[in-house]
Amino acid sequence: MIETIAQPWMWGAFIAFVIGMVALDVFALGGSRSHKVSVKEAAIWSGIWVSLSLLFALGMWMHLSDTVGRTIADAKTMEFLAGYVIEKSLSVDNVFVFLLIFSHFSVPVQYQRKVLLYGVLGAIVMRIAMIMAGTWVVTQFSWVLYLFGIFLLFTGLRMLVAAEKEPDLSANPVLRLAKKLLPFTDKFHKEKFSVIENGKRVFTPLLLVLILIEVSDVIFAVDSIPAIFAVTTDPFIVFTSNIFAIMGLRALYFLLADMANRFHLLKFGLAFVLMFVGTKMLVVKWIHVPTNVSLLVIGGILASSVIASLIATRKRD
Repeated sequence: MIETIAQPWMWGAFIAFVIGMVALDVFALGGSRSHKVSVKEAAIWSGIWVSLSLLFALGMWMHLSDTVGRTIADAKTMEFLAGYVIEKSLSVDNVFVFLLIFSHFSVPVQYQRKVLLYGVLGAIVMRIAMIMAGTWVVTQFSWVLYLFGIFLLFTGLRMLVAAEKEPDLSANPVLRLAKKLLPFTDKFHKEKFSVIENGKRVFTPLLLVLILIEVSDVIFAVDSIPAIFAVTTDPFIVFTSNIFAIMGLRALYFLLADMANRFHLLKFGLAFVLMFVGTKMLVVKWIHVPTNVSLLVIGGILASSVIASLIATRKRD
Protein backbone atom coordinates (compact mmCIF):
# COMPACT_ATOMS: atom_id res chain seq x y z
CA MET A 1 0.00 0.00 0.00
CA ILE A 2 1.29 3.46 -0.95
CA GLU A 3 1.72 5.65 2.14
CA THR A 4 1.34 9.41 1.82
CA ILE A 5 0.61 12.36 4.08
CA ALA A 6 -1.59 13.95 1.40
CA GLN A 7 -5.35 13.94 1.53
CA PRO A 8 -7.35 14.01 -1.73
CA TRP A 9 -8.05 17.73 -1.41
CA MET A 10 -4.29 18.43 -1.22
CA TRP A 11 -3.74 16.66 -4.54
CA GLY A 12 -6.65 18.58 -6.08
CA ALA A 13 -5.48 21.93 -4.72
CA PHE A 14 -1.91 21.45 -5.97
CA ILE A 15 -2.98 20.31 -9.45
CA ALA A 16 -5.36 23.29 -9.65
CA PHE A 17 -2.46 25.55 -8.64
CA VAL A 18 -0.23 24.14 -11.42
CA ILE A 19 -2.98 24.52 -14.03
CA GLY A 20 -3.63 28.07 -12.85
CA MET A 21 0.06 29.05 -13.07
CA VAL A 22 0.36 27.58 -16.57
CA ALA A 23 -2.80 29.42 -17.68
CA LEU A 24 -1.48 32.65 -16.14
CA ASP A 25 1.79 32.25 -18.03
CA VAL A 26 0.17 31.44 -21.38
CA PHE A 27 -2.82 33.78 -21.44
CA ALA A 28 -2.06 36.65 -19.07
CA LEU A 29 1.72 36.94 -19.35
CA GLY A 30 2.16 35.97 -23.00
CA GLY A 31 4.09 32.75 -22.43
CA SER A 32 3.19 31.53 -25.90
CA ARG A 33 4.03 34.85 -27.59
CA SER A 34 7.43 35.18 -29.17
CA HIS A 35 9.79 37.62 -27.50
CA LYS A 36 13.31 37.65 -26.15
CA VAL A 37 13.36 36.90 -22.42
CA SER A 38 15.66 39.31 -20.62
CA VAL A 39 17.92 38.31 -17.74
CA LYS A 40 15.84 40.59 -15.48
CA GLU A 41 12.59 38.85 -16.44
CA ALA A 42 14.18 35.41 -15.98
CA ALA A 43 15.61 36.42 -12.58
CA ILE A 44 12.21 37.68 -11.42
CA TRP A 45 10.45 34.46 -12.45
CA SER A 46 13.20 32.32 -10.92
CA GLY A 47 12.75 34.22 -7.68
CA ILE A 48 8.98 33.77 -7.87
CA TRP A 49 9.23 30.00 -8.32
CA VAL A 50 11.76 29.56 -5.52
CA SER A 51 9.59 31.72 -3.26
CA LEU A 52 6.47 29.71 -4.13
CA SER A 53 8.33 26.49 -3.37
CA LEU A 54 9.38 27.77 0.06
CA LEU A 55 5.87 29.06 0.77
CA PHE A 56 4.49 25.65 -0.15
CA ALA A 57 6.93 24.00 2.27
CA LEU A 58 5.88 26.42 5.01
CA GLY A 59 2.18 25.85 4.32
CA MET A 60 2.63 22.08 4.36
CA TRP A 61 4.56 22.27 7.63
CA MET A 62 1.86 24.39 9.28
CA HIS A 63 -0.92 22.07 8.08
CA LEU A 64 0.86 18.89 9.17
CA SER A 65 1.82 20.42 12.52
CA ASP A 66 -1.86 20.98 13.26
CA THR A 67 -3.09 17.61 11.95
CA VAL A 68 -0.44 14.95 12.55
CA GLY A 69 2.06 16.58 14.88
CA ARG A 70 5.30 18.54 14.81
CA THR A 71 7.61 15.54 14.40
CA ILE A 72 6.00 14.29 11.18
CA ALA A 73 5.63 17.87 9.91
CA ASP A 74 9.37 18.49 10.38
CA ALA A 75 10.29 15.21 8.68
CA LYS A 76 8.01 15.67 5.67
CA THR A 77 9.03 19.31 5.18
CA MET A 78 12.71 18.33 5.19
CA GLU A 79 11.94 15.58 2.68
CA PHE A 80 10.28 18.12 0.40
CA LEU A 81 13.16 20.59 0.68
CA ALA A 82 15.78 17.88 0.07
CA GLY A 83 13.80 16.53 -2.88
CA TYR A 84 13.37 20.02 -4.30
CA VAL A 85 17.09 20.78 -4.03
CA ILE A 86 17.95 17.47 -5.72
CA GLU A 87 15.48 18.04 -8.57
CA LYS A 88 16.43 21.70 -8.95
CA SER A 89 20.14 20.93 -9.08
CA LEU A 90 19.70 18.12 -11.60
CA SER A 91 17.54 20.40 -13.75
CA VAL A 92 20.64 22.55 -14.30
CA ASP A 93 21.94 19.75 -16.52
CA ASN A 94 18.78 20.21 -18.61
CA VAL A 95 19.83 23.83 -19.12
CA PHE A 96 23.16 22.79 -20.65
CA VAL A 97 21.42 20.33 -22.99
CA PHE A 98 18.74 22.87 -23.99
CA LEU A 99 21.48 25.38 -24.77
CA LEU A 100 23.27 22.79 -26.92
CA ILE A 101 20.06 21.98 -28.83
CA PHE A 102 19.14 25.61 -29.46
CA SER A 103 22.70 26.42 -30.55
CA HIS A 104 22.87 23.42 -32.89
CA PHE A 105 19.72 24.53 -34.72
CA SER A 106 20.46 28.27 -34.38
CA VAL A 107 17.00 28.87 -32.93
CA PRO A 108 16.26 32.62 -32.66
CA VAL A 109 15.98 33.64 -29.01
CA GLN A 110 12.45 34.99 -29.42
CA TYR A 111 11.18 31.52 -30.41
CA GLN A 112 12.85 29.59 -27.59
CA ARG A 113 10.28 30.51 -24.94
CA LYS A 114 7.37 28.80 -26.68
CA VAL A 115 9.36 25.62 -27.31
CA LEU A 116 10.34 25.47 -23.64
CA LEU A 117 6.72 26.02 -22.62
CA TYR A 118 5.65 22.95 -24.58
CA GLY A 119 8.67 21.12 -23.21
CA VAL A 120 7.66 21.90 -19.63
CA LEU A 121 4.06 20.79 -20.23
CA GLY A 122 5.26 17.53 -21.77
CA ALA A 123 7.68 17.00 -18.89
CA ILE A 124 4.89 17.43 -16.33
CA VAL A 125 2.75 14.76 -18.00
CA MET A 126 5.68 12.35 -18.27
CA ARG A 127 6.77 12.96 -14.67
CA ILE A 128 3.28 12.19 -13.36
CA ALA A 129 3.26 8.83 -15.11
CA MET A 130 6.82 7.94 -14.09
CA ILE A 131 6.36 9.03 -10.47
CA MET A 132 3.22 6.97 -10.03
CA ALA A 133 4.82 3.95 -11.68
CA GLY A 134 8.02 4.35 -9.67
CA THR A 135 6.17 4.76 -6.37
CA TRP A 136 4.12 1.64 -7.00
CA VAL A 137 7.21 -0.40 -7.89
CA VAL A 138 9.08 0.79 -4.77
CA THR A 139 6.16 -0.03 -2.45
CA GLN A 140 5.71 -3.47 -4.01
CA PHE A 141 9.39 -4.38 -4.34
CA SER A 142 11.55 -2.51 -1.82
CA TRP A 143 14.72 -4.10 -3.20
CA VAL A 144 14.27 -1.94 -6.32
CA LEU A 145 15.77 0.93 -4.31
CA TYR A 146 19.12 -0.88 -4.45
CA LEU A 147 18.84 -1.07 -8.24
CA PHE A 148 18.10 2.66 -8.26
CA GLY A 149 21.20 3.21 -6.15
CA ILE A 150 23.42 1.22 -8.52
CA PHE A 151 21.91 3.04 -11.50
CA LEU A 152 22.53 6.49 -9.96
CA LEU A 153 26.07 5.58 -8.96
CA PHE A 154 26.81 4.38 -12.50
CA THR A 155 25.12 7.47 -14.00
CA GLY A 156 27.19 9.77 -11.78
CA LEU A 157 30.43 8.03 -12.77
CA ARG A 158 29.47 8.23 -16.44
CA MET A 159 28.63 11.92 -16.10
CA LEU A 160 31.95 12.50 -14.37
CA VAL A 161 33.86 10.91 -17.25
CA ALA A 162 31.86 12.67 -19.97
CA ALA A 163 31.51 16.06 -18.25
CA GLU A 164 33.74 17.86 -20.77
CA LYS A 165 32.35 16.08 -23.85
CA GLU A 166 29.53 17.45 -25.98
CA PRO A 167 27.23 14.97 -27.75
CA ASP A 168 27.03 15.03 -31.54
CA LEU A 169 23.41 15.99 -32.21
CA SER A 170 23.70 15.35 -35.93
CA ALA A 171 24.18 11.64 -35.14
CA ASN A 172 21.27 11.49 -32.70
CA PRO A 173 19.09 8.46 -33.63
CA VAL A 174 15.83 10.24 -32.67
CA LEU A 175 16.74 13.15 -34.93
CA ARG A 176 17.63 10.89 -37.84
CA LEU A 177 14.42 8.88 -37.43
CA ALA A 178 12.28 12.03 -37.35
CA LYS A 179 13.90 13.30 -40.55
CA LYS A 180 13.32 9.96 -42.19
CA LEU A 181 9.62 9.79 -41.25
CA LEU A 182 8.59 13.43 -41.72
CA PRO A 183 9.24 16.02 -44.45
CA PHE A 184 11.18 19.00 -43.05
CA THR A 185 12.06 22.44 -44.35
CA ASP A 186 15.38 24.08 -43.53
CA LYS A 187 13.87 27.45 -42.65
CA PHE A 188 12.10 28.72 -39.55
CA HIS A 189 8.62 30.17 -40.03
CA LYS A 190 8.27 32.25 -36.89
CA GLU A 191 6.94 29.97 -34.12
CA LYS A 192 5.17 27.53 -36.40
CA PHE A 193 5.94 23.82 -36.20
CA SER A 194 4.55 23.15 -39.68
CA VAL A 195 3.66 25.12 -42.82
CA ILE A 196 2.23 24.51 -46.29
CA GLU A 197 4.81 24.69 -49.08
CA ASN A 198 3.91 23.96 -52.70
CA GLY A 199 0.60 22.49 -51.58
CA LYS A 200 2.23 20.06 -49.13
CA ARG A 201 2.57 20.23 -45.36
CA VAL A 202 6.15 20.29 -44.20
CA PHE A 203 7.59 20.65 -40.72
CA THR A 204 9.98 23.33 -39.52
CA PRO A 205 13.24 22.82 -37.59
CA LEU A 206 11.37 24.05 -34.51
CA LEU A 207 9.56 20.70 -34.35
CA LEU A 208 12.89 18.87 -34.34
CA VAL A 209 14.00 21.08 -31.46
CA LEU A 210 10.81 20.28 -29.54
CA ILE A 211 11.23 16.54 -30.15
CA LEU A 212 14.80 16.58 -28.83
CA ILE A 213 13.80 18.62 -25.78
CA GLU A 214 10.98 16.19 -24.94
CA VAL A 215 13.36 13.24 -25.35
CA SER A 216 15.93 14.93 -23.10
CA ASP A 217 13.18 15.48 -20.50
CA VAL A 218 12.49 11.74 -20.48
CA ILE A 219 16.19 10.93 -20.09
CA PHE A 220 16.62 13.38 -17.21
CA ALA A 221 13.47 12.07 -15.53
CA VAL A 222 15.01 8.60 -15.54
CA ASP A 223 17.92 10.05 -13.52
CA SER A 224 16.11 12.47 -11.24
CA ILE A 225 13.08 10.44 -10.15
CA PRO A 226 15.13 7.52 -8.74
CA ALA A 227 17.32 10.13 -6.99
CA ILE A 228 14.44 11.58 -4.98
CA PHE A 229 13.48 8.12 -3.73
CA ALA A 230 16.67 8.33 -1.67
CA VAL A 231 14.93 10.85 0.60
CA THR A 232 11.23 9.91 0.35
CA THR A 233 8.80 7.43 -1.19
CA ASP A 234 5.74 9.59 -0.46
CA PRO A 235 4.23 10.21 -3.93
CA PHE A 236 2.91 13.63 -2.92
CA ILE A 237 6.36 14.83 -1.82
CA VAL A 238 7.98 13.31 -4.90
CA PHE A 239 5.39 14.88 -7.20
CA THR A 240 5.31 18.38 -5.71
CA SER A 241 9.10 18.74 -5.46
CA ASN A 242 9.47 17.54 -9.07
CA ILE A 243 6.80 19.88 -10.41
CA PHE A 244 8.15 22.95 -8.60
CA ALA A 245 11.60 22.24 -10.05
CA ILE A 246 10.19 21.74 -13.57
CA MET A 247 7.97 24.82 -13.48
CA GLY A 248 10.99 26.95 -12.71
CA LEU A 249 13.15 25.29 -15.36
CA ARG A 250 12.30 27.69 -18.19
CA ALA A 251 13.19 30.77 -16.14
CA LEU A 252 16.38 29.05 -14.98
CA TYR A 253 17.36 28.39 -18.60
CA PHE A 254 17.04 32.04 -19.64
CA LEU A 255 18.83 33.12 -16.47
CA LEU A 256 21.86 30.90 -17.13
CA ALA A 257 21.87 30.72 -20.95
CA ASP A 258 24.17 33.70 -21.50
CA MET A 259 26.62 32.67 -18.81
CA ALA A 260 26.49 28.88 -18.91
CA ASN A 261 30.21 28.81 -19.74
CA ARG A 262 30.90 30.33 -16.31
CA PHE A 263 29.52 27.20 -14.64
CA HIS A 264 31.28 24.47 -16.59
CA LEU A 265 32.47 22.73 -13.38
CA LEU A 266 28.88 22.41 -12.17
CA LYS A 267 28.54 19.22 -14.22
CA PHE A 268 31.15 17.61 -11.99
CA GLY A 269 29.17 18.73 -8.94
CA LEU A 270 26.00 17.18 -10.36
CA ALA A 271 27.87 13.94 -10.98
CA PHE A 272 28.99 13.85 -7.34
CA VAL A 273 25.42 14.56 -6.21
CA LEU A 274 24.16 11.53 -8.14
CA MET A 275 26.99 9.40 -6.76
CA PHE A 276 26.23 10.53 -3.19
CA VAL A 277 22.52 9.81 -3.57
CA GLY A 278 23.21 6.43 -5.15
CA THR A 279 25.62 5.49 -2.36
CA LYS A 280 23.08 6.63 0.25
CA MET A 281 20.50 4.26 -1.23
CA LEU A 282 22.95 1.34 -1.29
CA VAL A 283 24.06 1.66 2.36
CA VAL A 284 20.66 2.57 3.87
CA LYS A 285 20.34 -0.86 5.50
CA TRP A 286 23.52 -0.31 7.51
CA ILE A 287 23.96 3.48 7.64
CA HIS A 288 21.04 5.91 7.93
CA VAL A 289 21.88 9.37 6.63
CA PRO A 290 19.33 11.89 8.00
CA THR A 291 17.50 14.01 5.45
CA ASN A 292 18.90 17.27 6.84
CA VAL A 293 22.45 15.88 6.54
CA SER A 294 21.76 14.86 2.93
CA LEU A 295 20.49 18.38 2.26
CA LEU A 296 23.67 19.91 3.69
CA VAL A 297 25.94 17.55 1.74
CA ILE A 298 24.16 18.18 -1.56
CA GLY A 299 24.10 21.93 -0.95
CA GLY A 300 27.81 21.86 -0.10
CA ILE A 301 28.70 19.94 -3.26
CA LEU A 302 26.73 22.33 -5.47
CA ALA A 303 28.04 25.46 -3.76
CA SER A 304 31.62 24.21 -4.05
CA SER A 305 31.26 23.45 -7.77
CA VAL A 306 29.68 26.86 -8.45
CA ILE A 307 32.42 28.73 -6.55
CA ALA A 308 35.14 26.66 -8.24
CA SER A 309 33.57 27.40 -11.65
CA LEU A 310 33.50 31.14 -11.02
CA ILE A 311 37.10 31.17 -9.79
CA ALA A 312 38.33 29.07 -12.71
CA THR A 313 36.56 31.16 -15.37
CA ARG A 314 37.69 34.41 -13.78
CA LYS A 315 41.31 33.29 -13.94
CA ARG A 316 40.82 32.12 -17.53
CA ASP A 317 39.27 35.44 -18.57
